[in-house]
Amino acid sequence: MSKAQIQRLEEMNARALAGGGEQRMARQRARGKMTARERIEAFVDPGTFEELDRLKTARGARVTDEGVYPGDGVITGHARVEGRRVFLFSQDFTVHGGSLSAAYAEKVCKIMDMAMKVGAPVVGLNDSGGARIQEGVASLAGYADIFLRNTLASGVVPQISVILGPCAGGAVYSPAITDFTIMAEETSYMFITGPDVIKTVTHEEVSQEELGGARAHATKSGVTHLTAPDERAALEMARQLLSFMPSNRAEDPPYTPTEDPSDRRVEVLNELVPDNPNKPYDIRAVIEGVADDNDFFEVQPQYAQNIVIGFARLAGRSVGVVGNQPMALAGCLDIDASVKAARFVRFCDAFNIPLITFVDVPGFLPGTAQEWGGIIKHGAKLLYAYAEATVPKITVITRKAYGGAYDVMASKHIRADINYAWPSAEIAVMGSEGAVNIIYRRELAGAKDQEGKRAELISAYREDFANPYRAAELGFVDEIIEPAVTRAKLIASLEMLKDKVDTNPTKKHGNIPL
Repeated sequence: MSKAQIQRLEEMNARALAGGGEQRMARQRARGKMTARERIEAFVDPGTFEELDRLKTARGARVTDEGVYPGDGVITGHARVEGRRVFLFSQDFTVHGGSLSAAYAEKVCKIMDMAMKVGAPVVGLNDSGGARIQEGVASLAGYADIFLRNTLASGVVPQISVILGPCAGGAVYSPAITDFTIMAEETSYMFITGPDVIKTVTHEEVSQEELGGARAHATKSGVTHLTAPDERAALEMARQLLSFMPSNRAEDPPYTPTEDPSDRRVEVLNELVPDNPNKPYDIRAVIEGVADDNDFFEVQPQYAQNIVIGFARLAGRSVGVVGNQPMALAGCLDIDASVKAARFVRFCDAFNIPLITFVDVPGFLPGTAQEWGGIIKHGAKLLYAYAEATVPKITVITRKAYGGAYDVMASKHIRADINYAWPSAEIAVMGSEGAVNIIYRRELAGAKDQEGKRAELISAYREDFANPYRAAELGFVDEIIEPAVTRAKLIASLEMLKDKVDTNPTKKHGNIPL
C-alpha cells in the first residue's frame, strides 16, 4: 500500500471530522451547545465509539451551494454505555444545518437495523433544521424510512431521543415514537408548525420557547419526559435511564449490587398517612423509603402531577413504579394522568421490568372538561395497559381505593400478582360521605337531627367498609401489612415472581382505546 493511499484516507477522515468547519463549530459553542462529536464523547464510555459511514455523502455532485461533506450532517455508529452496547446517531447542525437528506436517512436506518439485529438500544441526539429542501421528496421519504424503523423497533429495543437543538415539522415524529424524550432547556425546541406559520394561520403570537421549548413540553403537552439545565446533564440523564432497562425485549433488566438490607424497616411509613382522610401526603416518601438507597428516578415529574411514575431498584433489581399523588388533585385519575401512566406501564411490560403500584385514589376527576375530553377512553388506556401486562405486578394500597379507579390501579381482578394493603386502606365503591347520602337518603330526609344522623351513619359505614378487611376476606387483598415492612414484602414478592410466566391470547395485536 502506497503512502499516497494512506494520505488520501487520512485527508478524507480529516474532512469528515471537521464537520462544517471551525467557524461554524465556534458558533455552535457560542450558543451554549456542544458539537455533534463532543456530544458523543460526553455520552459514551471513553474510547468505545465505532463510527460507521463516516465518508458517506449526499447524492449528486453539489446538492447545495455549500457543497458536499463527508458524513453528510449526521454521525452514526455504536459504543458502550456503562459497558453495554448502544447504537446512536448525532445530528451535526454545522453541516447543512443538520438537515436530513436521503443519504443521511440511510445512515440512521442502517444503525437502527443493526440495533434490532443484535438487540441493543438506540439513542438519537437531535439537532436539525429539518428536511433538506434541495432534495425534495427524497428527504421526506428518508424521514418516513426512519419512522418505520422507530415503529418496528418499538418494544424490541429501547429507544431514547435527546433533543439538543431544533426539531421541527416532520422530524418530531421520530422522537414521539421513541420510548423517552429528554430536552435541554433554553437551547432545544420541538413543534410541528413554527411561530411564523401559527401567526399567519391563527394570528397567535408566540415565541419558539413558549411554543415548543423544554418547559412547555414538560408541563403542558407531556411530549418530553425529562428536562435538563444543559446538554451534559441531558446526556447524563440518558445514561441513567439506560441503566434501568435491558438492552432488548429478550433480556432482564441489569442487576445493580446494593448494600441496602432487603429486610430494612422503614419506620417513617408507619406515621406517614394522616388520620384525616382528606389530608394529603407525598407518595414520593413511600417510593423513596422502600427503594434501594432511597433512590427514585422520576419520569415526567412536571406533567400530570397527580400521578407519579419512574424507576427504582429493589434488592438490586430494576422496577417501574406508579403511584397516585395525594398532593395533586387528591390523587384523582384524569385524562393526562391516565395517558402518562399507561404508556409507562406498557414500556415496562415490553421490557420485562416488574411493576410496583402504590394506590391512593379517590376516583376519576369529575367535570365537563374531563367527560367531553374523553376521560372514558383515556382512563381505559390505563386499565388496558395494566390488564395486558404480563410482568410481575405488585400493588400496595396505602389509603383510598374507590370505585372504578380501584379496579384500574392494578387490582387483583386485572391480574395483579400480589396485592397488599396498609391498615389505613379504604377500599369501597365510594367515600363514606357520598355512600351514606345515597344509601340512606330516605332515612336522612325523615330524621329530626339530619346532621347528627348523617355523622352516625358515616361512622358506621366507615367502620364496616372504609378499611381493607372486607377485601381481604374476599381474597382481593393478599395480606394487610404494617407499612414499615413494605420494602421487605415487596422484595420477597419480587423474588417469588422472578420466574413468572404469563401470556395473553394469540392475536396480531389488541386494539387499545386510542
